[in-house]
Amino acid sequence: MIAGIPDFLKRIVAEAGALAVSERKKLCDGDIAAKATAKDIVTVADRRVEEYIIGEIRKAFPGHGILGEETGVSAPGAVFRWVIDPIDGTSSFAHDQRYYSVSIALQENGETIAGAVYAPRLDELFFADATGAYLNGERIAGSTRSKLIECILATGFACIRANAVKNNLEYLPRILPKIRDIRRCGSAALDLCYVACGRYDGFWELDLQLYDIAAGAFIARQAGCVVSDLDGGGNFPEKGTVAANRFIRDELLTTLRG
Repeated sequence: MIAGIPDFLKRIVAEAGALAVSERKKLCDGDIAAKATAKDIVTVADRRVEEYIIGEIRKAFPGHGILGEETGVSAPGAVFRWVIDPIDGTSSFAHDQRYYSVSIALQENGETIAGAVYAPRLDELFFADATGAYLNGERIAGSTRSKLIECILATGFACIRANAVKNNLEYLPRILPKIRDIRRCGSAALDLCYVACGRYDGFWELDLQLYDIAAGAFIARQAGCVVSDLDGGGNFPEKGTVAANRFIRDELLTTLRG
């Protein structure tokens, strides 16, 4: 790990979150635009927050690469790369709801080595590195529930937003009768962190991108949870993303596969 990364990462994710809150106060309808579909939106705040994060990274680590949701890839051959989702849960953000986050991960040769997710309206900062996973400085771990019927799961519908032919609707009838309840709040990064700290017992979603899950999936793994694709392999998010505590993971995968 590069010296100073934990403090740097926690500082910039918190400052980016504060900027997002400030930008939301001035947001108007003209600041919101559609991307690939009418459901998939971007705001001027997304771009401003990402510009701030990139500026801080380039000042501190000018040789590092970047993958940003809004700006794409820079320095693709760099050993170190920062993966940024400036506002994960833009629909929640645009509608002045609290459930959105800033997500930043640091990768070395394609493997995540540190990650931070900050929900500014909730004042919750999740962070993980080689030492473990933390929420506001306190160590966290996944839940220990072992029966699906006792579990709360989370999901999302990025696939519907993208008009994907294969979508999440087919999985709901399989899983809903077998669990206690389900949540859908709109930030995959936070959903993964809630699995990491035991508020959710599991999460699945299709059609996510690396910037959606890089930090959150790492935080969940460092908290002792299992993250995989829908087949139980490592091809996530390309083949779907599943995160769960280690006690229900196999049953969850079996149920999802039908």
